[in-house]
Amino acid sequence: MENLRNKIGSYNKLSDAELEFALQFYEKIEVKKGDYLFKAGQSVNHFFYVEKGCFCFYLLKDGVEQVLEFYTENEVFTDLYAYLESKLSASFMKATEDSTIYQVAKVNVEKIFNHSHQLERFGRLSMQESFLKSFRNAARIKNRSNEERYLRLLEKRPDLFQRVPQYLIASYLGITPVGLSKLRKRLTTH
Repeated sequence: MENLRNKIGSYNKLSDAELEFALQFYEKIEVKKGDYLFKAGQSVNHFFYVEKGCFCFYLLKDGVEQVLEFYTENEVFTDLYAYLESKLSASFMKATEDSTIYQVAKVNVEKIFNHSHQLERFGRLSMQESFLKSFRNAARIKNRSNEERYLRLLEKRPDLFQRVPQYLIASYLGITPVGLSKLRKRLTTH
């Protein structure tokens, strides 16, 4: 809970009372590797914070997983579109390792935001951060070569290569597992 406390406090200056008010609504959940937080066709009524673990956010396109993002320690996330628009999700959120998260229900998020301007600011900034991550992901696929995407991921998030299966890394990079293997081989021989 201390990491969550620090995360909420990192967005702006909160009083201890404001922080305690917000934290009372968060529920700690243990999620086993392979379990889903939500699947396509389900409502998404929670925001999540990763205390420990890793989650894969993906779509199914023609029966193939298309990885949009990975969420690891100290990240806040949800299916933002489904959450904000009260639509059924078109995606899946699956644990790629045993994980500990905190979740807060949408109805309680509204209570938190209505409690104080500073807590509302936390909400706005955390949602903005989540949106920007999605936006950067789309731009990453569109504007960089396979090699550039791979090298950037290796630089920015090297832990993912030990934490998730290579076929998910390949999907995230927008290439096939064979293409990832060839790319890695080519880069290690140079």
